[in-house]
Amino acid sequence: MVPADQGGGVMRADPLTEPVDGLDEVLTAVDAFDQALVAGLLRPQPGQAAALAGLAEAVAGTPLAARVAEAAEKTAAASAGEEHLTALAAARTALLGSVHDVLAARLQEATGRARSDETVFTPGGQKAVNLLAAARSWLVDLARAGWQGIDHDMVSASAQVVSAMLPDPSLRRLAALLDGFAAELAASCPGATLERVPVRRWADLWSRAMLLTLPGAADVPAAATVTGRLLPLGVDVHEHATAVQAQVHAVFEPADGSASRLVRAAVSVPKPDTVVGAGLWQLLRPHTSLLAAVGEGRSMHLADMPVTAEGDLLWEDGCARSGEPADAFATARVALPAAADPATAPLDRHPARIAVPVLLEGYTAQEEDGVLTFIVARHPLAVDTDRIPAAGPLTPEAVAASGACIGLLRWDAGTYRIQPLAVETTARKRNVTLHAGGWAGGTADKAGVRAEKAATAAVAVLRERAGRLLRK
Repeated sequence: MVPADQGGGVMRADPLTEPVDGLDEVLTAVDAFDQALVAGLLRPQPGQAAALAGLAEAVAGTPLAARVAEAAEKTAAASAGEEHLTALAAARTALLGSVHDVLAARLQEATGRARSDETVFTPGGQKAVNLLAAARSWLVDLARAGWQGIDHDMVSASAQVVSAMLPDPSLRRLAALLDGFAAELAASCPGATLERVPVRRWADLWSRAMLLTLPGAADVPAAATVTGRLLPLGVDVHEHATAVQAQVHAVFEPADGSASRLVRAAVSVPKPDTVVGAGLWQLLRPHTSLLAAVGEGRSMHLADMPVTAEGDLLWEDGCARSGEPADAFATARVALPAAADPATAPLDRHPARIAVPVLLEGYTAQEEDGVLTFIVARHPLAVDTDRIPAAGPLTPEAVAASGACIGLLRWDAGTYRIQPLAVETTARKRNVTLHAGGWAGGTADKAGVRAEKAATAAVAVLRERAGRLLRK
């Protein structure tokens, strides 16, 4: 469905600019609680007690009301147990979940797409209750000490729990979260000397980890299988000093003729910090045939490929074969409007998780003070050029000169932003299409070739050193 007279391709812009009733009040309650965690909840001060009361008031009238009210009262009186801090984490998660839902509804209105009617996995029983209790105890100690009270001894106490969890696949999701969280905290110790605390991020990680320690919450989602055609839209690259992930967003057309849907497929690998830019593809490429298809602009035919209710393909190369050429912009114009958005699991309802593929056309690009904005049907839409990876031919300059854009619509810092995945633009008087994942299958670009050669050398040296250590 293409909205009439919007001047923005298959997306309306007006629902994204209208104020959301109650949004500021909810975020204010969450922010106040997050600030309370900075100083710690061992002996709350009056300001922290007010923040706890505000959190309880924000969920009044919900099934959580009585439990959170008791938790806020007990915590303010410095007599809270694990169950009370778990209730506070649940309240915070529920509030941000409500923000996610209203923002997602606005996006659905803007795109005109339906939402998948898939039933999201409901947690069941959970083994290793003792390990979950140990993880929860560590998280409670963190909350009581606060971010300003952390030290190396406190943070390192998680190591034994994480090591015990990692061999169990059902606990690996929580173990990875705890491991990464502890690493961030360790890099910031001692907390008393911190000049800047990532307040929202650490509160997000803490509350999510707290809920994942509840029996069944960290269970691996059940997967069905699908058969049909996969039409890639673009690649979102997530790079860390020691890891990199490429997440492919695509439209899936079932072979049985049922409704098409949006899906994702991701591959993650560890990396040395010396491998950057186009060299990342050298690490990622061997792990999935999908990246080669994306780089070549081809579809994929899937047969019994595992997929979760949230639309995440659990990629197996043996379930896929390369198909015919498939232009991403043709897919965006023809197939994307009819594809259903995936469902969202309860614990994944968070504004930071919003990443909706859209097509923009007919916009005007404006740049002021280094900030790029698309004017879509007379409405401004910020462009998040910081998310454009260096591992591809797409650049902020190309985005600014573009006439059409496939991107991920996100919500960040109180506003919607578009993260470009591909653009149609003009270069040297020729119409060209540039993709963030354009080098996924290989490149003849000079900069890309140099980066790949540097990566080859770096990886070879590291492998040789690792082999030497193993031989000792």
